[in-house]
Amino acid sequence: MGRLFHEAGVFSIQAVVARSDASARAAAAFIGAGLPGTAAPQHPKLPDADVWMLSVPDSQLAALAASLAAHAIAGQRHPLAFHCSGALGSDALGPLRDAGWQVASAHPLLSFASPALAAGQFAGTPCALEGDTAALSELGAAFSRIGGRCFTLAAQDKLLYHAGAVFATNFLPVLQDLAERLWQRSGMPEDLAQQLRTTLLHNAVNNIVALGPQAALTGPAARGDVALVARQAQAVAHWCPEAGAAYAALSQLASALAHPQPAASAQRLPTHG
Repeated sequence: MGRLFHEAGVFSIQAVVARSDASARAAAAFIGAGLPGTAAPQHPKLPDADVWMLSVPDSQLAALAASLAAHAIAGQRHPLAFHCSGALGSDALGPLRDAGWQVASAHPLLSFASPALAAGQFAGTPCALEGDTAALSELGAAFSRIGGRCFTLAAQDKLLYHAGAVFATNFLPVLQDLAERLWQRSGMPEDLAQQLRTTLLHNAVNNIVALGPQAALTGPAARGDVALVARQAQAVAHWCPEAGAAYAALSQLASALAHPQPAASAQRLPTHG
């Protein structure tokens, strides 16, 4: 995001602060701007800036916000600070809000496993914004200029929102790894497993995009083959108890998706003779 902000002229990147010189230098080089530096938690060297983007692990946000609030430059106009957590709200930056800063959370729903790939894929990415009104206005404009599609989200809904992202992206590598381990256990040649990694995933994604999740669903649970589902769940559980439990739970959800129950009528209308 720093690179996209810089290339689009949205922000003038002044500094890139990290826990190590190597990380700061690498980030600044990738962004193409910014003075790399490090900051010890007790004695950070803080530049004067209008906007702070805090992209640290969730568990470190509260401490970072407290440190920034404690070491804010005297007389500095109150800047804007936002974090990039998908699960936490802007209240994670409470110490900065108490100090008069505008605070927000901004979460682009995109995999950042590779910064270079993510920069090229960013256009059209949904960006969930939550926080102070003035901060949302500025961030909405900033993210829109780099191709984001912004929408606002209530703080209390962020855990469910982020769980959806986890299901859609983070669990897919886990499921693929389980599939390949099961294939290897059953004796499939490795080159065929690698081939299936490409073809099955591509076909599944294309079907979901074209047909939607329900119509794209196949397999024993979708067919209602309860006996086979039970036998397979038992076999997988014998191989790996956690995988067996996941198979059973996902099969139950697949069955519910394939055969949804009709919604109960909210009110029965009276009949007239």
